[in-house]
Amino acid sequence: MLNTGARVQEILDLRPCDIRTDPPHQVRLRGKGGKMRLCPIWLQTARLLQDLSNSAAHSEGGDSPLFVNRQGNKLTRFGVRYLLKKHITAGASATRTLQEKRIHPHSLRHTTAIFLLKAGVDFATISQWLGHSSLNTTMTYARADIDLKRQALMQVFPEILAPPRAGHVSSAAINIVDWLKRL
Repeated sequence: MLNTGARVQEILDLRPCDIRTDPPHQVRLRGKGGKMRLCPIWLQTARLLQDLSNSAAHSEGGDSPLFVNRQGNKLTRFGVRYLLKKHITAGASATRTLQEKRIHPHSLRHTTAIFLLKAGVDFATISQWLGHSSLNTTMTYARADIDLKRQALMQVFPEILAPPRAGHVSSAAINIVDWLKRL
């Protein structure tokens, strides 16, 4: 889910025939309204998906669901939430900040969008990647990230956010601080 930014249902609807494990590695996702899109996947993801599709649980062929539960039935959204919670709990012992976060399956989609934004990918591409019907939907991710705001400020006011020289405070920084205090 993190690799593609796919919605939970898009992942649950994947079948072995939707995966391309040869270069270029990609998956075919069926989004809202039945719209199809291709998303690139990492080589490691392609290998894991190939192993999963080759497993005994997928002996029915390329049209069976890729993700199944212990009974061999198609995995549900609740199953995904359970698995995510299980792995977050296990990881929280090593990474304490995970204990403080409310992470749900859709969080992975948001994380993908933020990673793409931080990497400099344009909004139109991210919109297509995530299967948004409107660019406005994608723009919500830009409002969410403080690091992106810092980057924008750095581009506009590089002398203010640059580390100060020893014993020197720029007059522009003082002006900005005064301006912010008046807000």
